[in-house]
Amino acid sequence: MALARRLAAALLCAATLLASAALAQSGTLEIAVDTAPVGLDPHKVTAFSSFVVIGQIYDGLLEVNADLSLEPALAESWTVSDDGLTYVFQIRQGVQFHNDRTMTADDVVYSYERIVDPETASPQASRFAEVESAVATGEYEVTFTLSRPFAPFLSNVTNLYVVPREVVERLGDLQQQAVGTGPFVLDEIVPDTYVRLHYNPSYYREGEPRLEYLRYNIVPEASTRAAGMRTGAYHLIPDVDPATAETLRGAQGVELRETQDLAYTLLGLNVSREPFDDPRVRMAINYAIDRDEIVEAVYFGNAVPGGPLSPGLTEWALPTEEFACYATDRDMARQLLAEAGYPDGFDADILTFGTIQVVSDTAQVLQAQLADVGIRANVNVAEFGAFVQDWTNSNFDMFVSLNGGSVDPDGYLHRTFITGGSTNVFKYSDPEVDEWLEAGRTTTDPAARYDIYADLQRKLACEGPVAHVAYGTLFSAVSERVEGFVQMPTRGLRYLREATLE
Repeated sequence: MALARRLAAALLCAATLLASAALAQSGTLEIAVDTAPVGLDPHKVTAFSSFVVIGQIYDGLLEVNADLSLEPALAESWTVSDDGLTYVFQIRQGVQFHNDRTMTADDVVYSYERIVDPETASPQASRFAEVESAVATGEYEVTFTLSRPFAPFLSNVTNLYVVPREVVERLGDLQQQAVGTGPFVLDEIVPDTYVRLHYNPSYYREGEPRLEYLRYNIVPEASTRAAGMRTGAYHLIPDVDPATAETLRGAQGVELRETQDLAYTLLGLNVSREPFDDPRVRMAINYAIDRDEIVEAVYFGNAVPGGPLSPGLTEWALPTEEFACYATDRDMARQLLAEAGYPDGFDADILTFGTIQVVSDTAQVLQAQLADVGIRANVNVAEFGAFVQDWTNSNFDMFVSLNGGSVDPDGYLHRTFITGGSTNVFKYSDPEVDEWLEAGRTTTDPAARYDIYADLQRKLACEGPVAHVAYGTLFSAVSERVEGFVQMPTRGLRYLREATLE
C-alpha cells in the first residue's frame, strides 16, 4: 500500500512537472509589422524590418537593456587592461546553436572575422576598425587586442552577432536561413505574409523564452494593423506611426506605450553629384526646411526637431538652437543657392519608400518646402527592397528615410560620415570631420569626448550630407493580454523573450 502511495505521488509529481514545462512556453504572440525582412543575415542587413526578427534569433557578446546600459549576453564577464587595449571576454559555456552544436570561442572569432572581411561588405565593419586581432585564448575565452584605445568598443560588441561557420559555408550567407543561439528559432517564412519563430528549447537563460511562437505578420496598411489590435487579432505593433497612435489612444484592451526614439528621419544628399557637392547648397537646403512644420504635420506634435544626435542621449546631444541653419530662412536659402550658381534653383529626385508613414509623409512635406526656394524635387516612392538596393549603391540624388540610433555618439556618426564608412552612402569626405571622428572614438576622457562630438554636431548639422529632420516619440501598441514586454528606445525587442500571453 505504501509503495502504491509513493508510486502515485511520483506520478503526480511527474505530471505536475510536465504541465509546468508545457506552460513554460505557451501561446503565439501575433506581431504586426509593416514590412517583410530584407534578409536575415545579421552581418549584412541594415533594415529595421530585418532586425526586429534577427534580434530574436541571434545573440551578441553583450546586449543593451531598456535603460541603455550594457549587460552580459554570450559573454558572461570581461576585463579591460589598464592601457585600454586588451579586452578579454569569458564566453558562456553550454550555449547551443539552433543546429544543436555547442558554441565556443572559435565561433566568436569567426563571426568577427566575417564582419571585417571586405568580401562580406558588412555595414558593421566600421564598428571594429580599431581591432588589431581577435584570438581564442581558450575554449571559452576570446581576447581582442586594439590598435589604440577605443571608447565605444563595448557598446559595439552588442552588434557582434555570433554565427556558425559551417552553416555560412554551406549556404553562402544567412539571408534566407538563420541559425543562431537566440531565444527563438526560425520556423517558417511565407513571403509577404508572415515570419514565424518557435521557442528555443535549449536556450541558455533558464525559464526563457516564455512564449511558444512569435509570428510577425506582414501588414503594410497602418489602418489594418490598428484594426487588428482593436479586435485582438494582433497582440503587438512594435512601431506605431503618430497618426495611428492617435487612433489607438484609449482603445479598449490596448495599451499605447511611448518613449523618446533614438532613430531619426533625414534627408540624405549624394555629394558625389552636383549640386550637392557644394556645402552652400547643403546649407541652403537646411535653411529651407521648416522642421517645426514637419513635427506638427507629420508627427502630430509627437517629435522634436533634431540634429546629428538624439535628444535621448542627454549627455551628448546639443540643443538645436546651436545650429544656425535650423532657423528656417527661405531668403537665406535662396541667397546661398545664388552664390553657389543656382539663382533659379535646380531639379532633383528624392528617393523614398512607402511602408513607414512618417517617412513617406516627410518626403512630401520636404518636397513642398524645397519648392519654395526653387528646388524642384520629384519624389520617387520605391518598393522597399528596391530602395535598399539603390541606397546601398548610392543611386540617388536625395533620399528620405529613417536611421537607427545608438547608445554612443560613435554609433551615430563614425560609419556614416567617415571617408569610406560602411554606411557612408553619401560619398562624403571631409578631412576635419575624419580627424574628429577618429579622435572621438580613441579619446577616453569624457570631457574631451564631449567637446569633440559638440564640434562634430555643429559642423555636420549645417554642412554635412544629411539634413537631420526629427526624432519622434516611439510608440508601441501592446495588448492588455501581454505581460513582461518592455519598450526600448533603441527599437530592440529583446524583452519578447520575457513576455507572456494571458
